[in-house]
Amino acid sequence: MNKKSFHSIYAPYIEQLIDFKRSLGFKYVEEASIFHRFDIFIMEQNIKQVGVTRELFEKWRDRIPGESDNYKYARCVCLNQLAAYLSDVGIISYVSRLPQRRNSFVPYVFSKQEMNDLFEASNQLEIRRKQMNSVIFSIPILLRFLYSTGLRIGEALSLNNEDINLSDNYLVVKDSKNGRERLVPLSETLSDSCKEYLRYKEKLPINISADSPFFTSLNGARYTQSEAYSWFRKLLVKSNIPFIGNEHRHRGPRIHDLRHTAACHALAQMAENGMDLYCSLPILSTFLGHQSLKATDLYVRLTAEIYPDLIHKMDIEYLTVFPLIKDESNRLL
Repeated sequence: MNKKSFHSIYAPYIEQLIDFKRSLGFKYVEEASIFHRFDIFIMEQNIKQVGVTRELFEKWRDRIPGESDNYKYARCVCLNQLAAYLSDVGIISYVSRLPQRRNSFVPYVFSKQEMNDLFEASNQLEIRRKQMNSVIFSIPILLRFLYSTGLRIGEALSLNNEDINLSDNYLVVKDSKNGRERLVPLSETLSDSCKEYLRYKEKLPINISADSPFFTSLNGARYTQSEAYSWFRKLLVKSNIPFIGNEHRHRGPRIHDLRHTAACHALAQMAENGMDLYCSLPILSTFLGHQSLKATDLYVRLTAEIYPDLIHKMDIEYLTVFPLIKDESNRLL
């Protein structure tokens, strides 16, 4: 967001807050967009004095037509952050209690059979005529890549050739949602699939360099998320997996649900290997690039719902971890 976008009396403070947040490593893109809306709101309200009051917060809290609970919540969080920042620099401001947020969204978690069906469907994709801008060439490896690494679709499509080390089997995510670089291990099978993909890619009449995209169309260009979504919808049809709703309304199945599926399947595998689910959280959290364990905790609940027998079995086994202690009367304590 360009600093010149802000014109209200709050403009310099909004700019300072955004610069501060980004200096800490936050991308702060959506928040900057919200502050742009707040900047316009301040001018519309003809407010001439800096300082967030309770009245101002309550006016800002009023729902925008068509607004989701999540977006309303995000707007209120941004204003609270600005109010806290103003207080820190000596401008008395009101920090409000956040509105309740009802999140009924439940990610779609593919079964292992559905994943196999998707993989097989991707292997059979065809185009009727030669189109060098088609991305069909890399869809099969992209699908396997997302499921094996748990990467977000945007993170995967941003990868360059230099970001993937197939000798030591790891990749570097530079353009993450949280703005933090992280290393992600690659399995042997995924590494082998990537090598096969590169062998075919080298036969194309395209320039392949360290800084060129790993996932490309037939003409070597980096492709967009919307192109990946389009092919994914076709794969759902070929795999006889019903599509429930529009992706922009967070229904699906969506291509992002491959990330949810990867997380739940990984947790289930760790549980089957005898690892306590909550002990495995830090591992999965680091793998997925989450900033806190709270974000990863969602997958524990999802895994428990999908594999209740597994969780029940674990609970029974862990009942014997702590020894039974009796008092002098031979009663259990």
